[in-house]
Amino acid sequence: MNTGNPLRSGCIVAAHGRQCRVELENGDVLPCLTRGKKSEAVCGDAVFIRSTGENQGVIEEIRPRRTLFYRSNAFRQKLIAANVDQLILVAAVEPAFSTQLLERCLIAAESQNIAALIVLNKCDLTLALPAAQERLRPFAARGCAILNLAARQDASAAVAQIVPHLRGKTSLLAGQSGMGKSTLINALIPAAAAATREISAALDSGKHTTTHARLYHLDAESHIIDSPGLQEFGLAHLTPEALTRAFPEFAPYRGDCRFRDCRHQQEPGCALQNAVANGNIAPERLRLFQTLMAEHPR
Repeated sequence: MNTGNPLRSGCIVAAHGRQCRVELENGDVLPCLTRGKKSEAVCGDAVFIRSTGENQGVIEEIRPRRTLFYRSNAFRQKLIAANVDQLILVAAVEPAFSTQLLERCLIAAESQNIAALIVLNKCDLTLALPAAQERLRPFAARGCAILNLAARQDASAAVAQIVPHLRGKTSLLAGQSGMGKSTLINALIPAAAAATREISAALDSGKHTTTHARLYHLDAESHIIDSPGLQEFGLAHLTPEALTRAFPEFAPYRGDCRFRDCRHQQEPGCALQNAVANGNIAPERLRLFQTLMAEHPR
């Protein structure tokens, strides 16, 4: 037992490889390294650290996570944030956003029981607004909450609209590059730009783009994690059973297929195919499920 150098608890507010910034209970932020060659530490993790110098520490333990939001393919996984209560997906009127990427992020959130909110940003671009809203119509039709903002044109109004959705939660801000995430973060947290430069310099990861997730405090009970722009989102880590559970509209039909090992493709007596034919499940949702099943490693 190392009684002269006790463990201290904290939260990772930024992580890049083995280098982390850990906020301690007294508010100090300490640069820390992880042990071993491969780090599993991620922004939002609650950790125990031990000081190794005047302004340096090492992460000794990652405490149990409530949630973990991450993506994966057949070869590797990319951890994004831990202990998240809510996923805020930022899309924009322009440039065009990927509905497939939104779908995959929502499935990852559903698999972890993370609530989700879609923010449509740049709604001041009125000529292109109807087309963007139409692309989000299927999400709204199945109950996804959607918030329309114009963060650059009217930052104060955007803050007033979104803050009620953030109170008392740890929210992860995610989306493609160019959607306006940084503009929204800077509107919510005016000091974020300075904090970003400081953390980026400390982690040697660039000063002008978000290359790793960063946690900011709105107040003592409300926190927001900004994340790098997403261009793809694999779900290879989800088992077929987990994938099925991540489509809530499939729930009434689970176990009703004629064959127990039904993969919901062309099998006769497939309850999901019958639900599509009867108008109870959107055809594009079943097609997405089939695509994800085909990607799953066997």
